[in-house]
Amino acid sequence: MPFSLFLAFKYLKPKRSVTSVITCVSVLGVMLGVAAVLIVRAVMTGFGDLWEEKILDFKPHVSLVPWGGEQLIPDEEKLVEKLEKVPDVTSVTAQIDTRCLLDHKGRVNAPVLLGVDPDRFSRAYRLGAPRAGTYDLDGDSIVLGVDLARQLGVWVGDAVTVYSPKTLVDRDEIYLPVKWTVTGIFSSGQRDYDSGFAVASLPNVRELMGMDKGVLAIHVKCKTPAVPAVFDETCAAISRITDNKVRLITWREADRELFNALAVEKNMTALLLMLIAIVGLFCVMNTLLVLTVQKTPEIGLLKALRFPNRKIMGVFLVHGLIQCTAGVVLGLLAAWAVLANLQTIVDQLAHVGVHVFPKSVYGLDSLPYRIVPSDVWWVVATVYVFGVLASLVPAAAAALKKPVEALRG
Repeated sequence: MPFSLFLAFKYLKPKRSVTSVITCVSVLGVMLGVAAVLIVRAVMTGFGDLWEEKILDFKPHVSLVPWGGEQLIPDEEKLVEKLEKVPDVTSVTAQIDTRCLLDHKGRVNAPVLLGVDPDRFSRAYRLGAPRAGTYDLDGDSIVLGVDLARQLGVWVGDAVTVYSPKTLVDRDEIYLPVKWTVTGIFSSGQRDYDSGFAVASLPNVRELMGMDKGVLAIHVKCKTPAVPAVFDETCAAISRITDNKVRLITWREADRELFNALAVEKNMTALLLMLIAIVGLFCVMNTLLVLTVQKTPEIGLLKALRFPNRKIMGVFLVHGLIQCTAGVVLGLLAAWAVLANLQTIVDQLAHVGVHVFPKSVYGLDSLPYRIVPSDVWWVVATVYVFGVLASLVPAAAAALKKPVEALRG
């Protein structure tokens, strides 16, 4: 065993002294810092993944909207048939998406009303089984999100009054409200969708808007929207078919603010929490400084025996790195234990009145997480880099001691 490693392990043996207590505190500080950063990074990554999944399940991957001052997309059926033949495209729906007013016994809400082809609805919106009722859009029917239904106080079989937005825009014509029956209630697991969207058949919405033909948008769903190379090729094929007569809006463009905010929050939170680990590394440096004072006579003896300075520095560098390694290993184990039982911990805290993940705030009904290997590597690398820097000062102080003064000290 190398001399520096042997002496570093010898100094690590527990003794009833202040140094032993400080060493334990140093290791604990590094452990908490590593665990906190990894847990937060994993949860924030999970947030991004789950939001992306919800967006891809509910919202269109590519939206085609009128371009150049046009109000409507004409001949939508011909365009839909062409787009359905594009490779990687799974569904195409011609839609009218508009705000409307829903009223039920004095309770009013203004969701986005999606007018879709009843036969294409289930393929375009991956909502799973309905929370109640069915996704039947035939006749005067409407499907609501679960939170929207709760806010209006309605359930399957109840009638809601629907007011056209044209009433507020066109003062020269009167658009009478209509009564539609709630035939189904969906739950996407995302608050914004469950509380802000309602679905009805395209003919009914077209009549509500006073339109004879045309649609406001054509929405496209793809098989691999999260694979940039394939998705870009699909968008290029769609552009060639439309001949640039409509504007293409991808799902990343539509929700750019959300993903940018998540990325910034993820990085800033991790950076701030990394300070916990750096504080722990300052404790490592303090431990080594105290150790150099305690071991001053031994250092003087080693220098008198002509031990090179690099070996003396190596003792304290190895001592500091051992503390960092212990903190990293314990931090990794603590992060794994917390993440493996994350939802259970959240549920137990909710039972005692501590709601750390309310759906009303975060908009999701479960606490997601995903560990990214690159996150683990950069956290570990950062700890070791700062660990070496923290150990250099006391190691240099020990190596620069003069033998005579050290033997006296």
